[in-house]
Amino acid sequence: CFDMLSSVEENVVIGHADGVITIDLAEGDDAHRVKVQSELDEPYRTMLGHLRHEVGHYFESVLVRGEERMDACRELFGDESKDYQAEIDRHYSEGPPEDWQESYISTYATMHPFEDFAETFAHWMHISDTVETARAYGLTTVDPSAFTLFSDLVTGVWIPLSTALNQINRAMGADDLYPFVIPPPVLDKLDFVAALARDPHPVPA
Repeated sequence: CFDMLSSVEENVVIGHADGVITIDLAEGDDAHRVKVQSELDEPYRTMLGHLRHEVGHYFESVLVRGEERMDACRELFGDESKDYQAEIDRHYSEGPPEDWQESYISTYATMHPFEDFAETFAHWMHISDTVETARAYGLTTVDPSAFTLFSDLVTGVWIPLSTALNQINRAMGADDLYPFVIPPPVLDKLDFVAALARDPHPVPA
């Protein structure tokens, strides 16, 4: 379920807890959201992005079950048993590792394996929805379901499409639509998330 609150009236922390996703409606105001985006040095921050990220936390808790899935998830995203608060404190005091671009989709994903999964899940949704929308409006004729691996869709369709869309935005003096670079390890993470979506039934623990 969703708690749609506003920090205009009270302190609101965007997040997920036991199936309850909290969203700060104040970020629907462009000026407020851009201010927070600048303070946190984030290249992309939207209400839709928050929703997809927090839903990713929920789906990890539901779908990543059973020894096989847990082991595969740890191999890709890291040890989820790391102290979450300690990792948050480390992230905001030290920042991301210098080579974060080689293995992560964003600096926020470096904070903790839970955040890496949620960021990856959100980008899987960003890419899937945008490619489907582009196909519906004739910008591409490729059927996303024709790809066995999501990473092949990313490299074959999404990267050239997002590059073109970024250039179109720049031609209008706007920010890049998709200001991210996807390194090979993130392709593997996207494949993992996409596989969960194709086979959502958790393996018994």
